[in-house]
Amino acid sequence: DTDGVITDSARVHAAAWKTAFDASPLLRGMRPFDVREDYLRYVDGRSRLDGARAYLESRGLAPSEAEVQTVAADKERLFTARLREHGIDAYPGTVRLLGVLRSAGVATAAVSASRHARELLEHAGVRDLFDTLVDGSEASRLHLAGKPDPALFLEAARRLGTPADRAAVVEDALAGVEAGRRGGFGVVIGVDRTHTPGTRTALLEHGADLVVDDLAELLDSEG
Repeated sequence: DTDGVITDSARVHAAAWKTAFDASPLLRGMRPFDVREDYLRYVDGRSRLDGARAYLESRGLAPSEAEVQTVAADKERLFTARLREHGIDAYPGTVRLLGVLRSAGVATAAVSASRHARELLEHAGVRDLFDTLVDGSEASRLHLAGKPDPALFLEAARRLGTPADRAAVVEDALAGVEAGRRGGFGVVIGVDRTHTPGTRTALLEHGADLVVDDLAELLDSEG
């Protein structure tokens, strides 16, 4: 996964979603969007449209397609503005792990439901650490279902020439770890940047084999 695993962009997504949802007339008078719990449960790892729809429905609404698209478009505009104003970085622990994997000849893929994934990876200077990228643009072109369907991960494994049961999925989103489990991947690793027991438990319940706070934990003392 890209947002929250490779790049520190999940916080930017969460802030953009909060502004978009809290400003929506559909949600006026309702509890504000929570950038931790609501982000993780309803929108993290999903496409913009799927995320907007899931959150609106969680509030007891039956939004029209136009209403879903309006909220999603607001979020897109806000995210793009924040990204270009503040930039984005890659997590050092992730970069370290990728360096070790690349040195060992392990093929790697970046997967994201976002159409911004390529821009994020290039901005963070880590695009060259991946053999292939399957992002929101590719998902649209190939008509791939979004997470928790495993289609994005299975397409990445196909491009790498690696059977799913011999590949690992690394995710910070509940929808993402569920996709890894549904796809029959050999190992599903959850990443909990929130450092809260509830998030760790939820990742395990949705299919993670283990959960780490940072991917550097997967390296031995000599790594």
